[in-house]
Amino acid sequence: MMTDIEHWLSKHQLSPVEVDCAIAVMLKIIDGKCKMTEQEKTVMAALYDGVRSLHHPLLEPDVHSLIATARHSEDEAVKLQVYEQRLLAETIISRPVMKRFKARIRQLGLLDEI
Repeated sequence: MMTDIEHWLSKHQLSPVEVDCAIAVMLKIIDGKCKMTEQEKTVMAALYDGVRSLHHPLLEPDVHSLIATARHSEDEAVKLQVYEQRLLAETIISRPVMKRFKARIRQLGLLDEI
């Protein structure tokens, strides 16, 4: 059975750079810097889970193991690594690119449908 996110992704394919954007949002959520509502954060975390195996050209593949560890850790060293990766992601992905990504997923109804 398809989840809501899988269903949404089957209709709306993300570009590789948008996958990087979804990863960056996940880092912001874990780091406590995401300004979305709790429901939107839940949807974005599910989106990350749905796209984490897809190609993304900008962020290193090992970011996924850090996210997996950080989701279940209160360790200060892990939190610091997430902070550093978030800053790196925000440096690598320009603000206009991130804004276009967020606008697109809102326009396509991701945050409304799920």
